[in-house]
Amino acid sequence: MVDVDKVLDEAGLTNPHVREYVKEWAAVTTPERIEVVSAADDARLVAEALESGEFKPAGEGLYYSQSYYKDTARSEERTIVATNDPADKGIYNNWRPASEMKPKLIELMTGASAGKTMYVIPYLMSPKGSPLAEFAAGVEITDNRSVVMQMIRMARVGAEYINDLGDSFVRAVHVTGDLPNLGQGTPDDKRYFVTVADERTILHFGSSYGGNALLGKIAHGLRQGSYDGWKNGFLVEQFMLLGITDKQTGEKYNICGGFPSASGKTNLAMTLAPDALGDRYYVEFYGDDIAWLWVGEDGKLYGMNPENGVFGVAKDTNEATNPTALDSIQPGSGAIFTNVAYNVRTQEVWWEGKTKNPPEDLDGWHDWKGEAIADRTPEQAGEPWAHPNSRFTTTMGNVPNVAKDYEDPKGVEIHGIIFGGRTRDREPLIRAIDDVAEGVYDGLTLGAEATFAADGLDGQLRYDPMSMRPFMSYPEADYAAHWLEVIGRASEKPVFAHVNWFQRDAEDGHFLWPGYRENLRALLWLMQYKNGQVEGRRTAVGVLPTEEELNLEGLDLPREDLDRILTIDVDRWRQEMGFREEHLNQFSGLPEEIWEAHRRVAKALDDES
Repeated sequence: MVDVDKVLDEAGLTNPHVREYVKEWAAVTTPERIEVVSAADDARLVAEALESGEFKPAGEGLYYSQSYYKDTARSEERTIVATNDPADKGIYNNWRPASEMKPKLIELMTGASAGKTMYVIPYLMSPKGSPLAEFAAGVEITDNRSVVMQMIRMARVGAEYINDLGDSFVRAVHVTGDLPNLGQGTPDDKRYFVTVADERTILHFGSSYGGNALLGKIAHGLRQGSYDGWKNGFLVEQFMLLGITDKQTGEKYNICGGFPSASGKTNLAMTLAPDALGDRYYVEFYGDDIAWLWVGEDGKLYGMNPENGVFGVAKDTNEATNPTALDSIQPGSGAIFTNVAYNVRTQEVWWEGKTKNPPEDLDGWHDWKGEAIADRTPEQAGEPWAHPNSRFTTTMGNVPNVAKDYEDPKGVEIHGIIFGGRTRDREPLIRAIDDVAEGVYDGLTLGAEATFAADGLDGQLRYDPMSMRPFMSYPEADYAAHWLEVIGRASEKPVFAHVNWFQRDAEDGHFLWPGYRENLRALLWLMQYKNGQVEGRRTAVGVLPTEEELNLEGLDLPREDLDRILTIDVDRWRQEMGFREEHLNQFSGLPEEIWEAHRRVAKALDDES
């Protein structure tokens, strides 16, 4: 048996509650050795991973990693929120009783780390000294070295972050399991990714990939965090967060928002000012995936990104779509690439969209499964080189325009909350929403295209409330009420808005708006609207910019395209309201304010000539 006390003493881990927790799980998983890690251990761990072949060099200070080929993404059907109260069951949170899930996970984890090292990762999902630090602290136990190195990039790691927090930490246990023999995707699937939210315990078995294994990220940073926020008066959302400084006036605006998958969240979070506006506006990066929001003692709404790194999707990341991301994974950055294509001869990496075409010389290139590209049959020629969910992991400090105050424990004031889904016909470029209930209602009915008929009229959105559908930890009606309560407490309320960069021409399919860095123009108008500098044009679904108000300097748009992105299709919206009502009817007990907002918008549309 490992002398746990000796290991913890040598590591300087003094918190008695953490020590008890580590001993408890060492007895369950029975590792061969135990190691408490901190960020200072990264170089040694990387060297060990390279020596073992777990990592491969991908350039100076860059590393390539593969996961098991059936273990490449989140698995929503295996992801469960468990509590001791059946009233916590929602539509999307896949609720199960804690009394059922905990014994099942303990049974699966018993003896499952035999012969391995148990890594103890004390971490903080906030700047130290944050008013939410007691909810941000956690200790992940894992038997996977790659997980440790990814966590070092994504969180603040070290015993000093949790020694003084007593029992206020999340107990997070990750056991990899025998990946080739877990029955992934079959009726005998043994994988379980469980957040026991009312016990602040996370138990994940059967993966070594991404949010399934980096427990500070989604399981704690979103699911557990949102449950804690519900019980303690703050919001936890899958939101990006950026800052915009007007260098001419000195004013600074911070905007956060939710976007369903493939709707441009990361590209917006890491955007830069368009060339034509770069002399006046500077954009700062705060975070691309998670925001925690709370009302400060001064009545203002504040926010922070709890993460210390970026776990970005590699696919389609290039100089045009996201130059900031590429700058953050340069040689020497310590970035880790997972499930991209790798050249064993040159140590290069590649993914779909990195360049227009894949490398012509196939010598040395292997796909994300490790199979030689040159050996592919004609039938395999069209298969992707990199997995569609391939990733890069890098620290916040590597992002060239990271905000100077991203580690400020006070957070930053939030001036705007935006929602945006990929839709080709029903949403204008931007519409501001003044009323809080209508803003929350808009977030609850956020969606992106799932199916699309030829003329678009039958296309129904896949609704994704606030972009939190896969991460909900408590019932949707309570979620809506909590939003109304938190934002309602703020004496200085943010402006809400809905954005859409993806309108297309029905004839030839071209995008009506150029997107990417040009998207900043819509956000600048929103802040001017909030400040009363522009009035916009009122419609049934919000306030739209006029052509004169939208800063189009240096941008040449066809007249017909501009007109269409600054108007709404009333008939299309009337149809949309029926879809929304059906969606909201799933949520028993929805606050009356949300239904009133729905009826107001529906009536305003009916009154439109």
